[in-house]
Amino acid sequence: MLLSLVLATIGRSTEVGRLIDTLAAQSCRDFELLVVDQNTDDRLLPYLDAGRNAGIRLHHLRLDRPSLSGARNLGITHASGTIIGFPDDDCWYEADTVEHICHAFLATPQLEGVIARWQEQSHNRPGGPATGTLSLDAWRRFRGGDASSISLFFRRELFDRLGGFDERFGVGKWYGAAEETDFLLRALASGARLDHCPTATVHHLFPPVQQDSLVRFCQSARQRARGTGAIYAKHHLDSYVILRGWIAPLLIPLVRMKGMAAIVRGAATILGRIEGYLSWKLTR
Repeated sequence: MLLSLVLATIGRSTEVGRLIDTLAAQSCRDFELLVVDQNTDDRLLPYLDAGRNAGIRLHHLRLDRPSLSGARNLGITHASGTIIGFPDDDCWYEADTVEHICHAFLATPQLEGVIARWQEQSHNRPGGPATGTLSLDAWRRFRGGDASSISLFFRRELFDRLGGFDERFGVGKWYGAAEETDFLLRALASGARLDHCPTATVHHLFPPVQQDSLVRFCQSARQRARGTGAIYAKHHLDSYVILRGWIAPLLIPLVRMKGMAAIVRGAATILGRIEGYLSWKLTR
Protein backbone atom coordinates (compact mmCIF):
# COMPACT_ATOMS: atom_id res chain seq x y z
CA MET A 1 0.00 0.00 0.00
CA LEU A 2 1.59 3.26 -1.14
CA LEU A 3 0.67 6.46 0.69
CA SER A 4 0.95 9.66 -1.36
CA LEU A 5 1.51 12.82 0.69
CA VAL A 6 0.58 16.02 -1.18
CA LEU A 7 2.32 19.04 0.33
CA ALA A 8 1.08 22.43 -0.92
CA THR A 9 3.53 25.12 0.14
CA ILE A 10 4.23 28.83 -0.27
CA GLY A 11 6.32 31.27 1.74
CA ARG A 12 7.96 28.74 4.04
CA SER A 13 11.25 26.84 3.90
CA THR A 14 12.67 25.68 7.26
CA GLU A 15 9.24 24.38 8.25
CA VAL A 16 9.20 22.25 5.10
CA GLY A 17 12.62 20.95 6.12
CA ARG A 18 11.24 19.98 9.52
CA LEU A 19 8.43 17.96 7.94
CA ILE A 20 10.85 16.26 5.56
CA ASP A 21 13.10 15.34 8.49
CA THR A 22 10.17 13.65 10.26
CA LEU A 23 9.23 11.81 7.06
CA ALA A 24 12.80 10.55 6.72
CA ALA A 25 12.44 9.09 10.22
CA GLN A 26 9.22 7.14 9.54
CA SER A 27 9.09 3.53 10.68
CA CYS A 28 7.13 2.73 7.50
CA ARG A 29 8.68 4.01 4.28
CA ASP A 30 5.86 2.98 1.94
CA PHE A 31 5.05 6.54 0.91
CA GLU A 32 5.90 9.23 -1.61
CA LEU A 33 5.99 12.99 -1.11
CA LEU A 34 4.65 15.33 -3.78
CA VAL A 35 5.69 18.92 -3.08
CA VAL A 36 3.49 21.42 -4.93
CA ASP A 37 5.70 24.51 -4.84
CA GLN A 38 3.91 27.85 -5.26
CA ASN A 39 6.98 29.98 -4.54
CA THR A 40 8.59 32.12 -7.24
CA ASP A 41 12.12 31.24 -6.10
CA ASP A 42 14.13 28.10 -5.34
CA ARG A 43 14.09 28.31 -1.55
CA LEU A 44 12.93 24.70 -1.20
CA LEU A 45 15.61 23.03 -3.31
CA PRO A 46 18.11 22.34 -0.47
CA TYR A 47 15.39 20.71 1.62
CA LEU A 48 14.07 18.67 -1.28
CA ASP A 49 17.59 17.47 -2.08
CA ALA A 50 18.04 16.49 1.56
CA GLY A 51 14.80 14.52 1.43
CA ARG A 52 15.88 12.64 -1.68
CA ASN A 53 19.28 11.94 -0.11
CA ALA A 54 17.45 10.50 2.88
CA GLY A 55 15.71 8.01 0.58
CA ILE A 56 12.31 9.68 0.28
CA ARG A 57 10.48 9.23 -3.01
CA LEU A 58 9.99 12.90 -3.69
CA HIS A 59 8.38 14.70 -6.63
CA HIS A 60 8.67 18.48 -7.12
CA LEU A 61 5.73 20.15 -8.87
CA ARG A 62 5.23 23.85 -9.61
CA LEU A 63 2.03 25.91 -9.53
CA ASP A 64 2.24 29.49 -10.77
CA ARG A 65 -1.07 30.80 -9.42
CA PRO A 66 -1.30 30.21 -5.65
CA SER A 67 -4.33 28.19 -4.58
CA LEU A 68 -4.38 25.69 -1.74
CA SER A 69 -7.17 23.58 -3.20
CA GLY A 70 -5.70 23.90 -6.70
CA ALA A 71 -2.29 22.76 -5.45
CA ARG A 72 -3.79 19.75 -3.73
CA ASN A 73 -5.78 18.81 -6.80
CA LEU A 74 -2.61 19.05 -8.90
CA GLY A 75 -0.88 16.74 -6.45
CA ILE A 76 -3.75 14.27 -6.60
CA THR A 77 -3.48 14.02 -10.38
CA HIS A 78 0.22 13.10 -10.06
CA ALA A 79 -0.12 10.80 -7.05
CA SER A 80 0.66 7.11 -7.45
CA GLY A 81 -0.61 5.91 -4.09
CA THR A 82 -3.79 4.09 -3.15
CA ILE A 83 -4.07 6.46 -0.14
CA ILE A 84 -3.60 10.25 -0.28
CA GLY A 85 -2.90 12.64 2.60
CA PHE A 86 -2.34 16.40 2.81
CA PRO A 87 0.31 17.64 5.24
CA ASP A 88 0.67 21.41 5.59
CA ASP A 89 4.06 23.04 5.21
CA ASP A 90 4.12 23.85 8.94
CA CYS A 91 3.11 20.47 10.35
CA TRP A 92 5.16 17.40 11.23
CA TYR A 93 4.63 13.70 11.91
CA GLU A 94 5.41 11.30 14.70
CA ALA A 95 7.83 8.55 13.64
CA ASP A 96 4.99 6.00 13.42
CA THR A 97 2.30 8.19 11.81
CA VAL A 98 2.57 6.64 8.33
CA GLU A 99 2.66 3.16 9.85
CA HIS A 100 -0.57 3.72 11.79
CA ILE A 101 -2.35 5.24 8.78
CA CYS A 102 -1.44 2.33 6.53
CA HIS A 103 -2.40 -0.19 9.20
CA ALA A 104 -5.84 1.41 9.64
CA PHE A 105 -6.65 0.96 5.94
CA LEU A 106 -5.22 -2.53 5.77
CA ALA A 107 -7.14 -3.64 8.86
CA THR A 108 -10.50 -2.35 7.56
CA PRO A 109 -10.73 -2.70 3.75
CA GLN A 110 -14.15 -0.97 3.62
CA LEU A 111 -12.68 2.25 4.98
CA GLU A 112 -12.50 5.10 2.49
CA GLY A 113 -10.88 7.61 4.80
CA VAL A 114 -9.33 8.10 8.23
CA ILE A 115 -8.87 11.14 10.44
CA ALA A 116 -5.59 11.24 12.35
CA ARG A 117 -5.21 12.90 15.72
CA TRP A 118 -4.60 16.64 15.29
CA GLN A 119 -2.39 17.14 18.33
CA GLU A 120 -2.31 20.90 18.91
CA GLN A 121 -6.04 21.20 18.31
CA SER A 122 -7.03 18.37 20.62
CA HIS A 123 -4.48 18.02 23.43
CA ASN A 124 -6.32 20.35 25.83
CA ARG A 125 -9.77 18.96 25.11
CA PRO A 126 -11.47 16.66 27.63
CA GLY A 127 -12.14 13.02 26.87
CA GLY A 128 -8.99 12.23 24.90
CA PRO A 129 -8.64 11.85 21.13
CA ALA A 130 -11.73 11.20 19.00
CA THR A 131 -12.57 7.62 18.06
CA GLY A 132 -15.18 5.81 15.98
CA THR A 133 -16.89 6.43 12.66
CA LEU A 134 -17.81 9.90 11.43
CA SER A 135 -21.51 10.75 11.26
CA LEU A 136 -23.02 12.79 8.43
CA ASP A 137 -25.73 14.10 10.75
CA ALA A 138 -23.16 15.29 13.29
CA TRP A 139 -21.04 16.95 10.62
CA ARG A 140 -24.07 18.72 9.15
CA ARG A 141 -24.62 20.15 12.63
CA PHE A 142 -20.93 21.10 12.98
CA ARG A 143 -20.69 18.64 15.85
CA GLY A 144 -18.44 16.09 14.16
CA GLY A 145 -15.20 17.03 15.92
CA ASP A 146 -11.84 18.11 14.54
CA ALA A 147 -10.75 17.25 11.01
CA SER A 148 -8.18 19.67 9.67
CA SER A 149 -6.97 18.87 6.18
CA ILE A 150 -3.58 17.89 7.65
CA SER A 151 -5.26 15.00 9.45
CA LEU A 152 -7.22 13.66 6.46
CA PHE A 153 -6.22 10.53 4.54
CA PHE A 154 -8.48 9.15 1.80
CA ARG A 155 -8.48 6.28 -0.65
CA ARG A 156 -7.72 7.37 -4.19
CA GLU A 157 -11.03 5.85 -5.33
CA LEU A 158 -12.93 8.44 -3.30
CA PHE A 159 -11.37 11.30 -5.28
CA ASP A 160 -12.01 9.41 -8.51
CA ARG A 161 -15.67 9.16 -7.56
CA LEU A 162 -16.28 12.63 -6.10
CA GLY A 163 -13.64 14.74 -7.79
CA GLY A 164 -11.02 16.68 -5.87
CA PHE A 165 -11.30 19.68 -3.59
CA ASP A 166 -13.65 22.45 -4.68
CA GLU A 167 -11.21 25.09 -5.90
CA ARG A 168 -13.59 27.90 -5.02
CA PHE A 169 -12.62 27.25 -1.37
CA GLY A 170 -9.32 27.57 0.43
CA VAL A 171 -6.37 29.87 1.02
CA GLY A 172 -5.91 32.19 -1.94
CA LYS A 173 -9.63 32.33 -2.73
CA TRP A 174 -12.44 34.70 -1.68
CA TYR A 175 -13.99 31.78 0.23
CA GLY A 176 -10.80 31.51 2.20
CA ALA A 177 -11.22 28.17 4.00
CA ALA A 178 -13.48 25.12 4.56
CA GLU A 179 -12.33 23.10 1.54
CA GLU A 180 -11.77 20.09 3.80
CA THR A 181 -15.18 20.45 5.43
CA ASP A 182 -16.79 20.60 2.01
CA PHE A 183 -15.03 17.42 0.90
CA LEU A 184 -15.90 15.61 4.14
CA LEU A 185 -19.57 16.49 3.76
CA ARG A 186 -19.55 15.34 0.16
CA ALA A 187 -17.82 12.09 1.11
CA LEU A 188 -20.18 11.31 3.98
CA ALA A 189 -23.22 12.19 1.86
CA SER A 190 -22.00 9.68 -0.74
CA GLY A 191 -22.02 6.92 1.88
CA ALA A 192 -18.26 6.75 2.43
CA ARG A 193 -17.09 5.26 5.72
CA LEU A 194 -14.60 7.55 7.46
CA ASP A 195 -13.07 6.59 10.82
CA HIS A 196 -10.96 8.38 13.39
CA CYS A 197 -7.45 6.98 13.82
CA PRO A 198 -6.33 8.26 17.25
CA THR A 199 -3.05 6.31 17.16
CA ALA A 200 -1.74 8.41 14.24
CA THR A 201 -0.64 11.89 15.29
CA VAL A 202 -0.06 14.97 13.15
CA HIS A 203 1.46 18.00 14.86
CA HIS A 204 0.68 21.58 13.91
CA LEU A 205 1.82 24.60 15.88
CA PHE A 206 -0.63 27.48 16.25
CA PRO A 207 1.13 30.75 17.15
CA PRO A 208 -0.59 32.88 19.80
CA VAL A 209 -2.65 35.81 18.62
CA GLN A 210 -0.86 39.08 19.40
CA GLN A 211 -2.83 42.17 20.31
CA ASP A 212 -0.89 44.33 17.85
CA SER A 213 -1.96 42.07 14.99
CA LEU A 214 -5.69 42.33 15.74
CA VAL A 215 -6.57 44.11 12.48
CA ARG A 216 -4.68 41.57 10.38
CA PHE A 217 -6.18 38.69 12.38
CA CYS A 218 -9.70 40.01 11.82
CA GLN A 219 -9.09 40.35 8.10
CA SER A 220 -7.91 36.74 7.96
CA ALA A 221 -10.77 35.52 10.16
CA ARG A 222 -13.31 37.28 7.93
CA GLN A 223 -11.87 35.74 4.76
CA ARG A 224 -11.74 32.24 6.24
CA ALA A 225 -15.25 32.60 7.64
CA ARG A 226 -16.60 33.23 4.14
CA GLY A 227 -15.77 29.60 3.42
CA THR A 228 -17.87 28.44 6.35
CA GLY A 229 -20.73 30.67 5.25
CA ALA A 230 -20.57 29.20 1.76
CA ILE A 231 -20.71 25.70 3.28
CA TYR A 232 -23.97 26.67 4.98
CA ALA A 233 -25.48 27.49 1.60
CA LYS A 234 -23.84 24.86 -0.61
CA HIS A 235 -24.86 21.95 1.63
CA HIS A 236 -28.26 23.38 2.60
CA LEU A 237 -27.60 23.12 6.32
CA ASP A 238 -30.45 23.52 8.78
CA SER A 239 -31.48 27.04 9.70
CA TYR A 240 -30.66 26.62 13.38
CA VAL A 241 -27.10 25.58 12.50
CA ILE A 242 -26.68 28.70 10.37
CA LEU A 243 -28.18 30.99 13.01
CA ARG A 244 -25.95 29.47 15.69
CA GLY A 245 -22.95 30.12 13.47
CA TRP A 246 -23.99 33.74 13.08
CA ILE A 247 -24.52 34.32 16.80
CA ALA A 248 -22.02 32.17 18.72
CA PRO A 249 -18.75 33.94 17.70
CA LEU A 250 -20.01 37.14 19.33
CA LEU A 251 -22.18 35.70 22.10
CA ILE A 252 -19.50 33.40 23.56
CA PRO A 253 -16.87 36.11 24.21
CA LEU A 254 -19.58 38.38 25.62
CA VAL A 255 -20.87 35.76 28.05
CA ARG A 256 -17.40 34.64 29.06
CA MET A 257 -16.13 38.23 29.30
CA LYS A 258 -13.14 37.55 27.07
CA GLY A 259 -12.51 41.21 26.39
CA MET A 260 -12.89 43.62 23.52
CA ALA A 261 -10.32 41.95 21.24
CA ALA A 262 -12.23 38.66 21.34
CA ILE A 263 -15.50 40.48 20.65
CA VAL A 264 -13.98 42.21 17.62
CA ARG A 265 -12.61 38.90 16.31
CA GLY A 266 -16.03 37.33 16.79
CA ALA A 267 -17.72 40.15 14.89
CA ALA A 268 -15.27 39.72 11.99
CA THR A 269 -16.06 36.00 11.89
CA ILE A 270 -19.80 36.64 11.81
CA LEU A 271 -19.41 39.20 9.03
CA GLY A 272 -17.41 36.75 6.95
CA ARG A 273 -19.93 33.93 7.45
CA ILE A 274 -22.82 36.16 6.41
CA GLU A 275 -20.88 37.39 3.37
CA GLY A 276 -20.03 33.85 2.30
CA TYR A 277 -23.57 32.60 2.75
CA LEU A 278 -25.20 35.45 0.86
CA SER A 279 -22.63 35.41 -1.92
CA TRP A 280 -23.11 31.69 -2.51
CA LYS A 281 -26.87 32.01 -2.41
CA LEU A 282 -26.92 34.90 -4.86
CA THR A 283 -24.25 33.76 -7.33
CA ARG A 284 -24.16 29.94 -7.35
